[in-house]
Amino acid sequence: MFIGSGLGPFSGQAVHFQHAAPAGLDYALNRYRREAHRHYQVLNEHMAGREFIVGNEYTIADKLAWGWIDRANRVFKGEDNPLAAYPALKRWFAQVDERPAVGRARAINKTHEFKTGNDKTKGALFPSNFPEPAR
Repeated sequence: MFIGSGLGPFSGQAVHFQHAAPAGLDYALNRYRREAHRHYQVLNEHMAGREFIVGNEYTIADKLAWGWIDRANRVFKGEDNPLAAYPALKRWFAQVDERPAVGRARAINKTHEFKTGNDKTKGALFPSNFPEPAR
């Protein structure tokens, strides 16, 4: 629940307001970055002395959190080392990042061409910011 209702949505909004939203929305940008930092801190404190997020085994919770923490440089745009303030989280992330399955997932970027353009994507995702042209 923490990842699905906290870490994920607030990190996603932080990314949106820094990378996709129109300029001038400083209140929203500040709110979501601060909340993302707060969620990182909660997870950092939780990970102190733990190997995994839940119990003694690698679970779906680790996989889900890893995906967001892997994007910390986008969540905290402009920060050189966004995990520096979270040593337990940084340790956990490095441990998960070394798993063979992570390496295989990262290798997909080298063999699969992902769409990089935004042609009509932004209009579909954010219609209030990118209205259709008049006909």
